[in-house]
Amino acid sequence: MTRLSVEDIQVSYGPRAALHGLSLHVGEAEIVALIGSNGAGKTTTLRAIMALTPPDKGKISFGDTDISRMSPPGVVALGIALSPEGRRVFPQMTVEENLQLGAYLRKDKNETAATMKRVYNHFPRLRERRLQMAGSMSGGEQQMLAIGRALMAKPRLLLLDEPSLGLAPIRVQEIGQIIKEINSEENLSIVLVEQNANMALRLCHRAYVIESGSIALQGTGEELASSEHVRKAYLGI
Repeated sequence: MTRLSVEDIQVSYGPRAALHGLSLHVGEAEIVALIGSNGAGKTTTLRAIMALTPPDKGKISFGDTDISRMSPPGVVALGIALSPEGRRVFPQMTVEENLQLGAYLRKDKNETAATMKRVYNHFPRLRERRLQMAGSMSGGEQQMLAIGRALMAKPRLLLLDEPSLGLAPIRVQEIGQIIKEINSEENLSIVLVEQNANMALRLCHRAYVIESGSIALQGTGEELASSEHVRKAYLGI
């Protein structure tokens, strides 16, 4: 079952086209990775899905709903959440206050409390630091908080933009394990944008290589990891 369908979209910033007829799909409970160099169009793809930079042409569907011209809050209300590049936590607010902001559209207080409990189960360190100011936490802890805040929206599709950026190798491994856990335990579809192609291809079920705003290659993580082009361009082999 297809959860997200992106069909032949074009996205421009002023006169400059950033995406040229890009198409992809994400199935139910599937991890799909987007890899590519800086400026290739990975983050723009996520912004288009979240209606932050709507496509000039093409169509984006979530289930049976066309979300191409929907507002960002409408997209979140449908069940899509973004953990942005650079974490963007609110430094002068506590961990718990940051998490509560992720549920700002929800009215179901009992279910929201249950979601908070699940987030703390995925990230025990956040429970330990729930009253700590987010700005005083380490980079790895802030990344956990950014993902946890997105999960508070109770999404069916989670968009992760560079979750390993700037983290020590041991933290990268820890975040990767948590992503796999969330995918399987929450039955959650995930789009993973990663500069760390090794990590992305290990975690994903399928992947797309984006080059100059278009899909250059696609396949399973194993297939792309064995591609000579991918190995030379993105894996350093």
